[in-house]
Amino acid sequence: MTQPRKIVFATNNAHKLHEIREIMGPQWHVMSLADIGCHEDIPETATTLAGNAEIKARYIKDRYGYDCFADDTGLLVDALDGAPGVYSARYAGPGHDSEANMALLLKNMADVKERSAHFSTVICLVTGSDVRFFEGRVDGTITTERSGSSGFGYDPVFRPDGSDVTFAEMTDSEKNAISHRGRATRKLIEYLLTTLQ
Repeated sequence: MTQPRKIVFATNNAHKLHEIREIMGPQWHVMSLADIGCHEDIPETATTLAGNAEIKARYIKDRYGYDCFADDTGLLVDALDGAPGVYSARYAGPGHDSEANMALLLKNMADVKERSAHFSTVICLVTGSDVRFFEGRVDGTITTERSGSSGFGYDPVFRPDGSDVTFAEMTDSEKNAISHRGRATRKLIEYLLTTLQ
């Protein structure tokens, strides 16, 4: 049996790590920051998703020497001029509190009829001196209340187009098949497989 290929994913977010490992499958051994001994809090100071993803990937490459990839994800709500966007994880403050973030979003959307939004994930891959970006997007609607207990982040208040349930009401495989992170990750895998031939 072929050994899984090793690759570093620049995150210590257990939810993201679980999703990425599920999407990439057993042919990849996806290592987290903790797995390579990195326990620093890498600052995300860019004003774009791509910029934040690149900061994290380059940080690991420069300091630890590993080829790796990193992602940044945002929820962009049309009625809020694209907010929370790059600040999605800290929308309600620096604590990365998903419940507080959702509460603030629903409060800000309380009287809004036009509830269209989209999730965007940008992955930055740094291998040697090469830098590549892969983006995944899914369009949908912000619901008026939370629904479902799976997933993480804004999943209980986001219903993707073509579905009658939120991401948080889907199984992992159902969500990963259509999600922004799933789409970006499959582009990454396709690229890796073509370069590793």
